[in-house]
Amino acid sequence: MEAKLKHLEMLQAIISRMAHNSFLLKGWAVTLVAALFALAAKDANPWFIWLALYPVSVFWVLDAWFLRQERLFRCVYDKVRQKAPDQIDFDMNPARHKCPPDHVASVMWSVTLRAFYLGLLVGIVVVGLLLAY
Repeated sequence: MEAKLKHLEMLQAIISRMAHNSFLLKGWAVTLVAALFALAAKDANPWFIWLALYPVSVFWVLDAWFLRQERLFRCVYDKVRQKAPDQIDFDMNPARHKCPPDHVASVMWSVTLRAFYLGLLVGIVVVGLLLAY
């Protein structure tokens, strides 16, 4: 039973790390957009705002990748949880546990990521259009 608990703890650490990375990406996205808004307002150059579209899009893809990895390791966690203690082999590969791989593009449109990043992108476009006119 000790091996099973240790394996589950290792998987939980990986899942927590993926969730933390996702949280950091969201923080960096908001910080970068705010900084570009400040530059655009300070210099009265609305083109700084349009620059924010690219990094926010990149952060969206990266965040989707981390969420995909987190989902895969949650699947591994669930499979290990159901194993008998004598079957624990400390295998961390989601493919060997037959976890269904989501595509990053489909994970991008999960409710949480879609709401956050589309909200940021819409905000960028609205502010960019307001400053342009």
